[in-house]
Amino acid sequence: MAFYELRQYTVLEGQMDNWLKVMQQEIIPFQVSKGMVIAGSFRGEDDDSVYVWIRRFESEAERARLYDEVYGSDYWKDDVSPRLTSMLNREAMLVTRLMPTEMSILQ
Repeated sequence: MAFYELRQYTVLEGQMDNWLKVMQQEIIPFQVSKGMVIAGSFRGEDDDSVYVWIRRFESEAERARLYDEVYGSDYWKDDVSPRLTSMLNREAMLVTRLMPTEMSILQ
């Protein structure tokens, strides 16, 4: 059964514009090219430290394979990951797995 991953990040002060540029121009396109399904991407309306996104996986096996392809790639390890510390409080990242309820339009 499909499930979602809700990822909540704390963006460092003054870094939201940089973070959104990296997410929208690099991270999301890269992950989609590997097969990730990005169901949503959001920023806080009144709080520039809030960034949330949601990914969908068909199974745990798919999630594990996609994690390997994305986070195990040289591009991620050598280029993307080292830059994240300047934009995000990585210790405050919160990842929650979610199962859609029967009435959810996200299935």
